[in-house]
Amino acid sequence: MRLLPHRLDTARGVLCALLTALALVAAFLAAVPTAHADTQICDTYGTTTIQGRYVVQNNRWGTNATQCITVTDSGFRINRADGSVATNGAPKSYPSVYNGCHYTNCSPGTALPARLDTISSAPTSISYSYVSDAVYDAAYDIWLDPTARKDGVNRTEIMVWFNKVGPVQPVGSQTGTATVAGRSWQVWSGNNGSNNVLSFVAPSAISSWTFDVMDFVQQAVSRQLASSNWYLTSVQAGFEPWQNGTGLAVTSFSSEIRTGGNGGGGNGGGGNPGGQTACSVTYATNVWAGGFTADVTVRNTGSTAVNGWQLGFTLPSGQRVTSAWNATVNPSSGAVTATALSHNAQLAPGGSQTFGFQGTYSGTFAAPGAFTLNGNSCTTA
Repeated sequence: MRLLPHRLDTARGVLCALLTALALVAAFLAAVPTAHADTQICDTYGTTTIQGRYVVQNNRWGTNATQCITVTDSGFRINRADGSVATNGAPKSYPSVYNGCHYTNCSPGTALPARLDTISSAPTSISYSYVSDAVYDAAYDIWLDPTARKDGVNRTEIMVWFNKVGPVQPVGSQTGTATVAGRSWQVWSGNNGSNNVLSFVAPSAISSWTFDVMDFVQQAVSRQLASSNWYLTSVQAGFEPWQNGTGLAVTSFSSEIRTGGNGGGGNGGGGNPGGQTACSVTYATNVWAGGFTADVTVRNTGSTAVNGWQLGFTLPSGQRVTSAWNATVNPSSGAVTATALSHNAQLAPGGSQTFGFQGTYSGTFAAPGAFTLNGNSCTTA
């Protein structure tokens, strides 16, 4: 059948409209972020990586019963925790997330192992989700050794217990109390037959916290359980269940190693080739109910130019960055790093650069307590 001219034009118009609609749909689908399915691990020592920088491990070693974890983009949760062990002995597992090296498995881009006397700070942040129908502790595991060990058992283990449920206790016996990183702790000390264990137990549950790992490391040094020429090999956070454990979760985790002098930086840390950087920081804020802006000026007070600067600081608990200008600020909470853009990456001697960000907060507003420029401590103006 032959189409009349006006019908042919109509058909062409319909076809063009259809093609345009299909193009719009394709563009929309391309702009939608791809959903990433959570990863389930049931293998005894199964692992995976998250954020391209941390390792998550199932780490079931004290029982043959099944344990499975579901790994998310920001942490993990235990979705099956069969079996139980006696509460007067070791736990059945330590599902955890870590920065560093554990039995030759090192997290991507890590700066660990690193000598203690080269680390200026090691900020970390954690958020836990707890359950009541299990026997467990929620704890950091911080490992120290006289050598840059990437495999096997380290000489000294520091445990920081954020919470415990049921009749369980750390290795050894309580030797006293201490205030570390602004909090009060019960202090326990002992040896598990393989390594020394120094434990700090919170008197009540902590669900989230940002702190400096080096505050606890210095406690081990002061108790002669480590020396400044030893190495920090890994920073781990997770759970030690004795009974059950289903539903326990790490909902967020960050860990950064900042080194001074010529030391390199991993997971956001950085060094300034050619020597230490002298710097000062001015942190000016405008605060209203639930929100704030910060204008940050970083000044090079040294005699050597800085090419490509990174300013590290820790946002107080409850604060979160929502947008930034003249720098990228990552992650959005906890220990963050502001990285220069291409147009303001140079810091001449005596020169300065200013960036800013907007954020939200809960509770009482406070400013960060310390800043580092490319891994070196700055004064505050």
